Amino acid sequence: MVRLGDIAYANVFPVHAAFLDCGPPAGVELVQGTPAELNTLLALGRVDVAPASSIEYARHAERYRVLEGFAIASVGRAWSILLEADARPAELGAVTVAVPTASATSVVLTRILLELRWGVRASYLWFDQRREDPFARGVDAALWIGDPALDRREASPRHFTDLGHAWMDWTELPFVYALWQTGCGEERDEELQGLAERLRESRAFFLAHAEELARRHASRLRRPADWLLRYWGSLRYELDEGVLAGLVRFYALAAELGEAPAVTEIRFVAARRGTAG
Repeated sequence: MVRLGDIAYANVFPVHAAFLDCGPPAGVELVQGTPAELNTLLALGRVDVAPASSIEYARHAERYRVLEGFAIASVGRAWSILLEADARPAELGAVTVAVPTASATSVVLTRILLELRWGVRASYLWFDQRREDPFARGVDAALWIGDPALDRREASPRHFTDLGHAWMDWTELPFVYALWQTGCGEERDEELQGLAERLRESRAFFLAHAEELARRHASRLRRPADWLLRYWGSLRYELDEGVLAGLVRFYALAAELGEAPAVTEIRFVAARRGTAG
C-alpha cells in the first residue's frame, strides 16, 4: 500500500483528479492535509508520497527523492498566493508580516521578494489563516495561500500582490510550489513507479474531462466551474525543463537567505537524475 498525501486545495486536483473522482486505485490510500501537515507527515514517514512544499526538498535533499514529471507551478499569476497590505510592496519600509502556518514554500517566496527584490526590512510572525485576522494584531502585511487567499481577496479592501506574477515579472521563470516527493528507499521503486504511472493517467483523465470535472466538483472545491477552469489553466503540472529552471533559481535564492542549504542535485525516483546548478 502506498500512502499518498492529498491537499484539499483546487490547485492539486488536476493531478489527483481520477483518484478523487473515481476513487484511488488499488494499492493507494489518500491521506488529507494542508501543505504544512503533509510536510510533517512525510518527514515522519506517515505518508509515502506527497505533493510537498518545494522548499522541503531543498531542506532535506539527502532524505527525499522526487517523482519525475510532476509539479505545481505558475507561469505568471498564481491567484491563490497573495500578499495583503495597505500599500504596494515597493512602497513598504520596515514592516511586520504575518505568514500562515499552513505554508512553507510561499513563506520563503515572500521573503525572497520582499527582501531581495523590493528591499523591504521585514520581521515575520506566524498566524492560522483559517481562524485569525492578523491585522487585528497590528501587522503591516499578511500572506494568504490557497482557498483562504481567494476568500480574503473578496472580503478585504487592501492592496493584494500576486506573488506568482511578481516572481515571473522579476525572474522571467516559472515558480514551483510543490513537488511529489518521497522518503521511501529504492527497494520500493517498483511501487513508486507504479504510482507515478497512475498519476500520469490521472492527469490525462483530467485533461480529457476538465469541463465535466469542474462542474462535478465545483461545490466541493467551493468555486464556480468556469472559475476553476481558468484557474487550472493558469497553472502547470509538469516538471519540464522550464519549470525545473525556475526551481533551481528559487533554491539558489532561498540558500542566499539561509532558508535552506544549497542544492547541487535533484534526485528522482528511478534512474534519471537532474542537476541543479
